[in-house]
Amino acid sequence: MDPFLIMLQAHRGFAYLLLLLIALFVISLVLVMFGYSGTISKFLRKSSLFTMIFFHLQALLGLVMLLFFSPGFKAALEAGTLMSDSVTRNTYIEHPTAMILAAVLLTIANKRIKSNDKLLMGTFIMALIAVALMLWAFQWSRLFGA
Repeated sequence: MDPFLIMLQAHRGFAYLLLLLIALFVISLVLVMFGYSGTISKFLRKSSLFTMIFFHLQALLGLVMLLFFSPGFKAALEAGTLMSDSVTRNTYIEHPTAMILAAVLLTIANKRIKSNDKLLMGTFIMALIAVALMLWAFQWSRLFGA
């Protein structure tokens, strides 16, 4: 079987799990911020950690797939149409860049959640920006077939 198709299916499979983990992370983040007067719970620490781990796995899988196995990326790069076509630009430039930025923000937020007893507003906003960036760059139509 083609390694690109195997990695593509794995990338899509992890996406479903990542959506579930991000939903749990956002729920625990909002509960801690507004329900527990900012005291970081064990659930927030664990949901932050697992979301970050799976987000990094997803990003690593996607980057390996993009750089080493993607026939579309290589063809668009050789043809010089990578930036001129909106679909290829979104798939090969905007999506990975936004996901890497979201992973960096999520990692910083996880470190602050892990090392503090109270959830600060800056950490809360940074985590929400990371989630919003991820949701913006998410390939919804490819995952759910819209």
